[in-house]
Amino acid sequence: MTARFESVPTSAERLRFQEFGFQRLANGRCRARVVLSYRDGRQYVGESEGMTSQAGELRCAATAAVHALERVTDPRVSFELLGVKAVKAFDATVLIVSLSAREEAQARRLVGSFLTDVDPPRGAALAVLNATNRLLGNYFATR
Repeated sequence: MTARFESVPTSAERLRFQEFGFQRLANGRCRARVVLSYRDGRQYVGESEGMTSQAGELRCAATAAVHALERVTDPRVSFELLGVKAVKAFDATVLIVSLSAREEAQARRLVGSFLTDVDPPRGAALAVLNATNRLLGNYFATR
């Protein structure tokens, strides 16, 4: 059986990380919003709410990025956030995410990271995009 996730040259069309918003709410929860866009102006918004804690905030931001990606690839590819973790390394914080990407009956595990000390929730959202870069390049090339 031939894998559908094979290497294909990327197309000129590229998804951009347009906007990130994050709020800590008074009720002990947080809210994240990720906007992805194309050069032609099309936008895909993902939002999520979670618990205000270090792990909860990272998961909330990563989930918002996953929701935005699912709007881009719907219905061909779906994503599941398996985990997100902040690790101290090289005198900085590295955000690491693990995802599952499913296209038809085939699933693939993806891992992405982003180095930040400034804004860990934003870093978690960018780690999701780093995990999916190659897969999305192939997706756009075959559309």
